[in-house]
Amino acid sequence: MNYRKAVLKRKIEYLGMWPFVMAGKLYGRLFPLKTPTSIFLFFPSADIGGAIKVNADVADCVQDYHPLIIFSKKPKNNGYINLFDMPGIRQLDLHKKIDNKRYHFVNFFYRGMLAAWINASENPVVFGGEGLFFYKVLPHLKKGTRTIELCHLDTWFAYTIAFIDFISVRAFSSIALMEKVRAQYRAYAIPEQYDRSFVFIENKIDIPPVYTTSNEKLEVVFIGRGAPQKRIHLTAAIAEKIHKTGAPVHFSFVGDVEKVIDPGRYPYCTFYGNVSNQEKMEEIFRRSDVLILTSAYEGLPLVVMQTMAHGKVVLSTAINAIPDYVRHLENGLLIYATDEAQIVEEGVQLLQLLVKEPSLTTRLGARSREIAREKFGGEEFCRKYRALFFPGDADDRLISH
Repeated sequence: MNYRKAVLKRKIEYLGMWPFVMAGKLYGRLFPLKTPTSIFLFFPSADIGGAIKVNADVADCVQDYHPLIIFSKKPKNNGYINLFDMPGIRQLDLHKKIDNKRYHFVNFFYRGMLAAWINASENPVVFGGEGLFFYKVLPHLKKGTRTIELCHLDTWFAYTIAFIDFISVRAFSSIALMEKVRAQYRAYAIPEQYDRSFVFIENKIDIPPVYTTSNEKLEVVFIGRGAPQKRIHLTAAIAEKIHKTGAPVHFSFVGDVEKVIDPGRYPYCTFYGNVSNQEKMEEIFRRSDVLILTSAYEGLPLVVMQTMAHGKVVLSTAINAIPDYVRHLENGLLIYATDEAQIVEEGVQLLQLLVKEPSLTTRLGARSREIAREKFGGEEFCRKYRALFFPGDADDRLISH
């Protein structure tokens, strides 16, 4: 489907939902926000994950403007909800009302209600972090509303082409992702004028103090969700093969990996499950030597940035934006194989290299920390996002022409 057809399809769908949207708009006018705001943040949920952490970081950057956060998707664990508990920030969790296919007309109603609240605001700014409901509200907003979309992955791109003319700014957390969207625009015959909305902003992390770690075994950790693209079964296969060699390597898993692999099959590994406590996560980072990822695709995972900041080694498949930050044998290790059996074999060989050359682990980790300090500071992150929200103070260099 090209751009024109996608827009036509959106307009036809609007005709069917129009009565419910208008009812929502009427309700929103009759019952306005008790505490008005000009900033509306649309997030799917507060589930544990790197993208959710970035959403919280963005909210923190504008909390002094008392934004309203709208959660729209049924959470799986809500493990990061505490990150959104900030002074001046209000939350509206609508998932029980709008995330139900059997009563989809209710979803239409709330699109109208929220649009009425936003349209009643002076100079409103609407921000969306990887949630479909954000896009569905956009066509109902008044002209001149500043809308900002944050992209971590290309998951929604085929869907979002119908809403491009409603998006003021598309912010990307990696250059590779931004260029992928640029190529998609050409493939879908989208006018080049829309490329001007592209902005690249690296995510932020806290840089911990320098410390040393001394482990009897090489401590390797996987940190992430039990999502298909993570290919956790490949990480588990590497752990199994390393264990059979008798090499001094220990694997740990953080996240809901039990959905994908049976922890009982790997008694020689440690399984933490989901960890929402930040102090516990810091301890896991400090005790580890290597982060391992065997993903099929990624943006730039927050966990990679955090690993680098801690001065640890990232061992990952060479996919998407990761090679932009993890350079093989300079500050990390990359698996270039694409066949799954070869990925396992290459992963084992690289870990054995670290076992044979302990100094390499130290050198790669130290260089990673240097790069993290240069690129991922929180002050620059907030400066750039505030410039997006309030373009009167924007730096023209942020926009990719």
